[in-house]
Amino acid sequence: MELISVIVAGLAGFMFGAVWYTALATKWVAVSGVARDETGAPANRKDPIPYITSLISGILVAGMMRHTFALSGIDTVGAGLVSGLGIGLFLVSPWIATFYSFGGRPRSLILIDGGYATFGCAVIGLVLTLF
Repeated sequence: MELISVIVAGLAGFMFGAVWYTALATKWVAVSGVARDETGAPANRKDPIPYITSLISGILVAGMMRHTFALSGIDTVGAGLVSGLGIGLFLVSPWIATFYSFGGRPRSLILIDGGYATFGCAVIGLVLTLF
């Protein structure tokens, strides 16, 4: 059951990312610096590697969050949601901000990608505690 909850939570985080980046696609493409094709869309949009990497990463994050939740006694939906939000906001997003700041990336990209990390971890935490 634990493995299933990790996979489902990772998938939920991945699906949240699809919604997040679809909603913010125009702005993200403009500030991310990714190469574009003749239509203005990311040139690598048909490359499966970023999607596979994202899915595997979501499952790995969910696995570590499940382990941390088990050690910490986090077992309610509210605690899972708040803990996931905290992990994204106070652990993952500061690293993104650091990398992007030293790399001279736009502040709006920090907000878009940091927002995904924050709310994606909240979704993962919520789903983990549903099982």
